Amino acid sequence: MKKILFALALICILACQSDDDARRNPFLIDLSFQTALNTDLPQYSSLNFANNYVVVRGQGIRGIVVYHLGNDQFVAYELSDPNHSPNSCSSMNINGIIATCSCTDDNNTYNIIDGRHQTDPELFPMKPYRVSRVGNNVVVSN
Repeated sequence: MKKILFALALICILACQSDDDARRNPFLIDLSFQTALNTDLPQYSSLNFANNYVVVRGQGIRGIVVYHLGNDQFVAYELSDPNHSPNSCSSMNINGIIATCSCTDDNNTYNIIDGRHQTDPELFPMKPYRVSRVGNNVVVSN
C-alpha cells in the first residue's frame, strides 16, 4: 500500500511540474531589484518614443535593456548572455535591436523585442524583467 501511495505521489509531483520549471535558466540567478527610469531625464527620454531603447548598467546581473514597443508597452531584458555563466565577457552589447555576446567563442545574438536567440530556438532566451509605466517613470523590476 505504501508503495502505491508513493508512486501516486511521485506521478502527481512530476505531472504538476510546469514548463517554466523545466526551462528555468541554470546560468542566471534571480536578483530582486526595482529601478524607475524617469523619461523626463535626458538619458531616458528616448523611451518616450516607440521603437527606442536604453541600456542601464548597474541593474540586474550585467545590466538591462529596456525597449519601447509603442502604446505604453515596454519589454526589459537582462544583458548577461543567458547561455553561459556570467563572466568577464558575458555582458551583451546592443546594435539596433540585436544583443550580441562579447565572448568570441559563442557568437550568441538575440532580438531585444522578443528576447529569442537569433539562430537556435533551443537555446535559452534573454531573461525578461517586469516593466510598467507609472506617470513619467518606466519601472523595471524582478
